[in-house]
Amino acid sequence: MEKFNQELLTYLEGFLTENRKEGFLRVLKNRTKHFTIAMEDVYQLHNTSAVMRSCEVFGVQELNVIEQKFGKRIDSEIAMGAQKWVDVNRFNTVQSCIDAKRAQGYQIIATTPHNDSCMLHEFDITKPAAIFFGTEKNGLSEEVIEQADGFIKIPMVGYTESLNISVSAAIIIQDITTRLRQSNIYWQLTEEEVLEKRLDWTRKSIKDIEFIEKKFYEIKESAVK
Repeated sequence: MEKFNQELLTYLEGFLTENRKEGFLRVLKNRTKHFTIAMEDVYQLHNTSAVMRSCEVFGVQELNVIEQKFGKRIDSEIAMGAQKWVDVNRFNTVQSCIDAKRAQGYQIIATTPHNDSCMLHEFDITKPAAIFFGTEKNGLSEEVIEQADGFIKIPMVGYTESLNISVSAAIIIQDITTRLRQSNIYWQLTEEEVLEKRLDWTRKSIKDIEFIEKKFYEIKESAVK
């Protein structure tokens, strides 16, 4: 399958400019799945879109959206195209998201001013982690708090005790990804993951992709005959 995908990618890349192809490679060098972000039942649509944008800007490839109460589409205007470059995993329940992330080897980290929270700059970046953010009004649910492997909070010295969720996410994502890239940890995508995303992004960049892919399959079939 990998050989086939490489052949398909080579064919499709013939419809892209060199700048486009080089851009994909440059961006993917800085993409990571070492960290993933999870958002729990965020009511304000623009907050989900803004967090997606932060993931894209700082190189986090996957965003997990829990829609147990509020089923919302991504606000493309605020995401500003980020939905094309970030993988969004949707979950109907908090538990299904937690279970899926654990199965992938992530520790569950809750963002909360919990008494046992560690400060952002003290957070151990060596282990793969799913960082959970809660609702605007109530924060994270007890379901996440009770099952969390650790807690993290942003140091604040003013009177205000909390930040908007999209602001909090941006601060945390920027901090942990910057430290990650300055470390000796292997945080990059695998070769297989890079190939998968190059193919995905190339498809999204070509008009009439179904017609063009059909031509590729016809060429492959004629070569076999």
